[in-house]
Amino acid sequence: MLEVKVFEGERELDAVSIKEMPCLIGKHKSNHVVLPGWTVGKVHAEIQHKDGAFRLIDRGTLVGTTVNNERVVEYGPLSEHDDIAIGSFRLKVRPTAQRKESPSVADWGLPSAATKEAAPRTQERLPGMAPSMAQPAPEQAAERREPEQREAEAGGADDFDNRDYLASFEWRKTVHQALLQTIDLRRRDIRSLSDEALRTETDALIREIVHTKLALPPEIDREGLIHDVLDEVVGLGPLEKLLADAAVTEIMVNRADEIFVERAGKLTRCSAAFTSDEAVRGVIERIVAPLGRRIDESSPMVDARLKDGSRVNAIIPPLALKGPTLTIRKFSKKMLGVADLVRFGSASDPMFEFLRVCVEQRKNIIISGGTGSGKTTLLNVLSNLIPRGERIVTIEDAAELQLNHPHLVSLESRPANVEGKGAVLIRDLVKNSLRMRPDRIVVGECRGGEALDMLQAMNTGHDGSLTTAHANTPRDVISRLEVMVLMAGMEIPVSAIREQIASAIDIIVQQTRSADGSRRITHICEVTGVEAGKIQLQDIFRFEQRGFDEHGKVVGHYTGCDAIPSFYEDLQRIGIRVDLHAFDRVGAV
Repeated sequence: MLEVKVFEGERELDAVSIKEMPCLIGKHKSNHVVLPGWTVGKVHAEIQHKDGAFRLIDRGTLVGTTVNNERVVEYGPLSEHDDIAIGSFRLKVRPTAQRKESPSVADWGLPSAATKEAAPRTQERLPGMAPSMAQPAPEQAAERREPEQREAEAGGADDFDNRDYLASFEWRKTVHQALLQTIDLRRRDIRSLSDEALRTETDALIREIVHTKLALPPEIDREGLIHDVLDEVVGLGPLEKLLADAAVTEIMVNRADEIFVERAGKLTRCSAAFTSDEAVRGVIERIVAPLGRRIDESSPMVDARLKDGSRVNAIIPPLALKGPTLTIRKFSKKMLGVADLVRFGSASDPMFEFLRVCVEQRKNIIISGGTGSGKTTLLNVLSNLIPRGERIVTIEDAAELQLNHPHLVSLESRPANVEGKGAVLIRDLVKNSLRMRPDRIVVGECRGGEALDMLQAMNTGHDGSLTTAHANTPRDVISRLEVMVLMAGMEIPVSAIREQIASAIDIIVQQTRSADGSRRITHICEVTGVEAGKIQLQDIFRFEQRGFDEHGKVVGHYTGCDAIPSFYEDLQRIGIRVDLHAFDRVGAV
């Protein structure tokens, strides 16, 4: 009777043959045409066959339906020349055979009888609930209790969300579904609304549902329920409270009902949960859309950042088997300084005094460490030690550095677009920065061929540059640099690479995350040159661990290594006072 083709951009995603009317279109899997996306309603629109013609009817959705670039409530007769737009999808319809058939959906607020029979999960009405509001069948309710059951089995939930939050989980999902079914902004073009206006109107609709169409138990916090649903619809859902919690440094969504957080370096499971995978997908799309990036089956991974600078990574099915996965490394709202890191036990005063001298004397420094060890935080602290009056160019994948400097240029790389074009790599920015008259170049992280350009910059008049690299030990970072230089695609002898590294890098600072979750500087090394084809390192400071205390905390002390950096002799010779006793070996206290 009807063929519906689905496009995203210029790419055809699907072609569906419809043999019975009405044809339901939406993101729920029970629809005839399924369009996954947070801007698509559960049952977004339907095509009916009336008086020998096909007509398109919008189901009162938030985003609406457009035909030939005009928003419609009902449109017909449809022809194969009409361009239907729903969210980010385009639809084309082509009649294949026509026969008289009357519509079988009397109430647009509920799925058709045919759809109900086809769907494995039916819907029943809750006591005290308006007839137009639906609640999932018992097996769905069992699924919704699953997060709590798993939480009890895991025994690892923290106390971030109280029992009221868990008790309201099912009601939150019910209100969310009711909102998607009943919201009616057909006479408003929400694309012209500001974020605040959209949030205000959505808040009013949720309040109407909660106060007039549902009979909530008295123990349910109505205001909290409204706030949670509003966050999930137009915000970041349960992540909003986690982002506001200063003690949380990282948020990991493994799937809709499994969220972990990091506090004080320790991972704990959080009792908060999303109502569905679609809700997680919606949050991801709301994060990446303002940045001009996208996530779908053709591009199932994305790196982005929140408005406050927090770093975001997302990956969706088919690559993520458990559902959409989201990782957020929070951006510190407080600019940390040397005194803060000393207070946290990340290093000693003599170590930071030495690093201050290195920065002021324009020594090239590379900070190495594992993922989450605090490299970027330390890079930010050291960058803020650069004297006033120097021009700094920072280059990052995602802007995280917070430099309080009057003469600063910040650059950020850009991924490729949908066509695979337009990518601007870190390496391109490093090359360009050399033409910007920088006194210092600060690269957020060297991962590939940009290491060669960074070394050449350090060797050609841009002393005092700083960068980071992933490595477990100072010796490992030398090997990593050799490999990254080879990734530049140039056939350079290893001996030449090592000469470049030895002449470019002055100081290596090793940052480590310990078993107890603490982050500290474990080594500060000087690169002293090349002997017998091998780069020589000399420990200046290190952290000597003695074990663990009764609480599982690392016990140890910072000490000098009885080695004076070679450039300190030059500083003494030109009359700069330096404390040589800072490098004396210190015994265990």
